[in-house]
Amino acid sequence: MAEKDKTQTPMMRQFFEMKSKHPDAMLLFRCGDFYETYCQDAIEASAILGITLTRRSNTGQAQAIEMAGFPHHALDTYLPKLIRAGKRVAICDQLEDPKKKRLQLKGKKGLTEEDRMVKRGITELVTPGVAMGDNVLNYKENNFLAAVHFGKAACGVSFLDISTGEFLTGEGSYDYVEKLLANFQPKEVLYDRSRKRDFEQYFGTRYCVFELDDWVFTEQTAKQKLLKHFRTRNLKGFGVDHLKNGIIAAGAIMQYLEITQHTRIGHITAISRIEEERYVRMDKITIEGERYVRMDKFTIRSLELIDTMQEDGTSLLDVVDRTITPMGGRMLRRWLVFPLKDVKPINERLDVVEYFYRQPEFKDLVEEQLHRVGDLERIISKVAVGRVSPREVVQLKNALNAIRPVKSACQSADNEALKRVGEQLNLCDSLRERIEAEIVADPPQLVNKGDVIATGYSEELDQLRAISRHGKDYLLKIQEREVEQTGIASLKVGYNNVFGYYLEVRNTYKHLVPPDWIRKQTLAQAERYITPELKEYEEKILGADEKILALEASLFNELVMAMQEYIPQIQINATRVAFLDCLLSFANTSKEHHYVRPAVDDSTVIDIIQGRHPVIETQLPIGERYVPNDVYLDSEKQQIIMITGPNMAGKSALLRQTALIVLLAQVGCYVPAERANIGLVDKIFTRVGASDNISLGESTFMVEMTEAANILNNATQRSLVLFDELGRGTSTYDGISIAWAIVEYLHEHPGSQARTLFATHYHELNEMEKHFPRIKNYNVSVKEVDGKVIFLRKLERGGSEHSFGIHVAEIAGMPQSIVKRAKVILAQLEADNEGVGAVGRPDTRRIQQPEEGMQLSFFQLDDPILCQIRDEILGLDINNLTPVEALNKLNDIKRIVQGK
Repeated sequence: MAEKDKTQTPMMRQFFEMKSKHPDAMLLFRCGDFYETYCQDAIEASAILGITLTRRSNTGQAQAIEMAGFPHHALDTYLPKLIRAGKRVAICDQLEDPKKKRLQLKGKKGLTEEDRMVKRGITELVTPGVAMGDNVLNYKENNFLAAVHFGKAACGVSFLDISTGEFLTGEGSYDYVEKLLANFQPKEVLYDRSRKRDFEQYFGTRYCVFELDDWVFTEQTAKQKLLKHFRTRNLKGFGVDHLKNGIIAAGAIMQYLEITQHTRIGHITAISRIEEERYVRMDKITIEGERYVRMDKFTIRSLELIDTMQEDGTSLLDVVDRTITPMGGRMLRRWLVFPLKDVKPINERLDVVEYFYRQPEFKDLVEEQLHRVGDLERIISKVAVGRVSPREVVQLKNALNAIRPVKSACQSADNEALKRVGEQLNLCDSLRERIEAEIVADPPQLVNKGDVIATGYSEELDQLRAISRHGKDYLLKIQEREVEQTGIASLKVGYNNVFGYYLEVRNTYKHLVPPDWIRKQTLAQAERYITPELKEYEEKILGADEKILALEASLFNELVMAMQEYIPQIQINATRVAFLDCLLSFANTSKEHHYVRPAVDDSTVIDIIQGRHPVIETQLPIGERYVPNDVYLDSEKQQIIMITGPNMAGKSALLRQTALIVLLAQVGCYVPAERANIGLVDKIFTRVGASDNISLGESTFMVEMTEAANILNNATQRSLVLFDELGRGTSTYDGISIAWAIVEYLHEHPGSQARTLFATHYHELNEMEKHFPRIKNYNVSVKEVDGKVIFLRKLERGGSEHSFGIHVAEIAGMPQSIVKRAKVILAQLEADNEGVGAVGRPDTRRIQQPEEGMQLSFFQLDDPILCQIRDEILGLDINNLTPVEALNKLNDIKRIVQGK
């Protein structure tokens, strides 16, 4: 670098020095009114942002270097695009005013180019997992940073949303950590760089990751970081002291915050076990053990709880999310992937939803006030890091004003959970009153724009504003007063850049000038004087605007510092408001879609009467009604329902519908049914639809078997298991054998007698009902009319004998010749009893060849291009066709085929 330093310009040396500190981050280098990127950063920025890429040659480099930039005021537009592209961005700002720098150096000699350079420094390192700006964050989604530590006995994991202050940790098996990663959906994951292979093996490559040195992942380093931050002697008070691997992961997050220069983090006031998150603790749950229904990533994906498999699809979250506040929206996302499995808190939530139903005035009051709250969590986090704007401070005041009637209404409610919420809401009256007195009602977004502090709060500020706004009036008063006292009628106040404000007197009145005036300039026709009063006022009026901005910034910063004392109370308010918002959302959704309150108990009975799919029913065309169905499962008489029926009849929808109704009940929401009794479920497993992982070399059948094995190894008597078309990825013999063995295991194994819905095309499995008392056959009914199939989508007792696959192929647009041939083959197999083997394998030796042979007739195909070719050939007069015309016609046909 020494040799390079001599050839580079001072600014480029400064750039490379900053870049060397964060080589893996894109450096936005402030140059005047622009942020510039150079070299590889410029190439990447140009591609991501769509900005012009140029080359700069006056850098002192041997060759021109790439450059791309954008105006500094467009940072809020371009920074989110870089972060969403997975880039880490280092922002290098000018640390001093270039104009002031030039004035300071004016007249000085012997200065080097480095002396004249404006000082610059990294002011912020923004990464996908460490972001505070509203333009980067999704307002109804947490922005988690995660860290994973590979311990000897367990894997530790920790999550932090720096924008809200939520800090969580836990540890367990690799499967458990993978489940948490899938549920929390972190934007960035940290791990020990020496364990890269392990991370990719267990958790894949879909996460945006950053590697840290191994010394970060030590217990001593982690504990020191955490104890220093929380200012405690141990971590027992947080209930995480025994989570060695979780603590190490949490310590790695704290180290990363230092690396990214996020050190003002007073809003991170606690670290919690993942089983004891704050919004759950508010319900005062005291039971031990895992508190949530376990769902693996396959289940969350196949049930489409948060995201959908189709780009324009509708998820369960889309249907039930009527939240008003951003923190309510974030909490609801968490509730859906972490359903409760304890009857008491579930029924407490349901009680609140019912109270909203029965007390419309209370509901309307809460709903009206929530619209005034805003994002309390992120505002108070910005207070902690010193990045809160005047408008957000006023929003905080408005939120505290809105909480007052909500607190009063909750305290008066005839509901214990609501009364607790009312008791826990903190009005923060002194803070609210100070904001009211200090900040104007409608301030600008930035404090340096001025007019932030209210009139009457600071006498000094009021005087400066009076001088700034009424300076000319004051000078006019001085002029009038001096005219009256001296008798100089032509006296006037003027100003120039040499000696500022002055009193000008024509020569004819010089003899009337008072002796205390100081003469500063003599003109041909007049003389100019100054007075102590004029000079004193000059200092005030010339520096007033600058002093106003400095004083307003100082007063505002004092207010922000005072607000930091209220961080814990406001964070509690945010969780309580979010709790109300989620349950209000459930009430509004339930009323809109005619849901009913489920009865949730500790039994093993799932009894759903006229249940509906909560998502599909909202997507049906106007006038079309979703066909409801009854589902009954228990552990004594009907543990396993074997469902047969044709494709497109609604088997998969019925399976998902049952799981979603159970899940909604256990998050505390009403359910789409006429009546529902839900015996508590501890785990929900689905093996629904194909989820190939070809990129890892796994076939459809391999993934299917892996998921099935996971279910069988973890299901309990309280679990809900959904299997859809298990075994279809292999031969008929193998598929039936595996499906039979799995169902038999679920029925017979003492520890795995889970309530199960098993949809299949293997009609031979209907025979299992005769041998196993808790297996019952059902079918999704259809009706045949004049050879056509009508899907009734109704679940009925008894197995189905037909799959109607040929009919489905016909509606899918299969060429008619193939449909007809398939019908002939099916008729031959059904007519010949010997054409079917012992377990339903067709004897293909008995299928007769078609009259035209096995090759399909060219003229039987329905392709319009082939029809055109057929017409061309049939229209030829072979007897009168010359060889040249024949070749030309053949060429025409060739062009038709190529056009296809």
